[in-house]
Amino acid sequence: MTPASSPQPPVSRNRWRIHLLLITAYILTVGLLGLSRQGGERGAALSRTATGLLARCAVELLVFGLVFGLAWLASRATWRQLRLGWRGTVRPVLQGIGYSVALRLALVVVIVMVAVALIATQAMSIQELENFFSANRPDVRATVDLAALRDNPAYFWLTVTFVSFVVAGLREELWRAAFLAGLQALWPRRFSSTAGQIGAVALGAILFGLGHLAMGWLAVGLTGLIGLGLGLIMVFHRSIWPAVIAHGLFDATTFAVLPWAMKHAVLN
Repeated sequence: MTPASSPQPPVSRNRWRIHLLLITAYILTVGLLGLSRQGGERGAALSRTATGLLARCAVELLVFGLVFGLAWLASRATWRQLRLGWRGTVRPVLQGIGYSVALRLALVVVIVMVAVALIATQAMSIQELENFFSANRPDVRATVDLAALRDNPAYFWLTVTFVSFVVAGLREELWRAAFLAGLQALWPRRFSSTAGQIGAVALGAILFGLGHLAMGWLAVGLTGLIGLGLGLIMVFHRSIWPAVIAHGLFDATTFAVLPWAMKHAVLN
């Protein structure tokens, strides 16, 4: 019979501060690098070939893994604090599918409501609104090469699988879980209640949006809204996995539609 393990001493607040600093600095650095890419001619962040795509993804995962690993070494965040538990058998998958559809519908509803409000208050005319969205639509070309997505099957399938579910879905939801864990550990009274967790999710959504500066400022707002939804899913289910799957499906369906959209001259 093995003796009962003694309780682990609490991790110092300074170690959690290092954790939160690393996690926050990572997403802000990604955003600033994206901002530096705005303007002028630039290639896709994820290269133009399947081999280049894999190489770039490997670098991005390595950098994130290093930052995440250092943050974990500082805080020693537990499995539960990072919400890594898989709850159910196929339930997280089904939840992720449903939430992916719900997120897309909610985003459309929000955009329509904002557009209607702007037109109703005469803040913008219909033509001005159309011009605004045309000039500021998210620049997916800053992320993937549209010609390769259309013409290279290997590039296409890597994008809708590995990029969508691992590089985007898993990596970004691990970042969100680590960010929420840091806030709760440092300020438990403020961020442990339901309202506090929603506030933490909102802060994370703002940073998440800023991490997409390479796609333009409208994309920052839209991805911030998506991040808000993904964070609420994570909090509600106390697990990252429904959010990971929802995130991956959202990105995969977006990338899958792009070649069709190009063919019909939606993108040029």
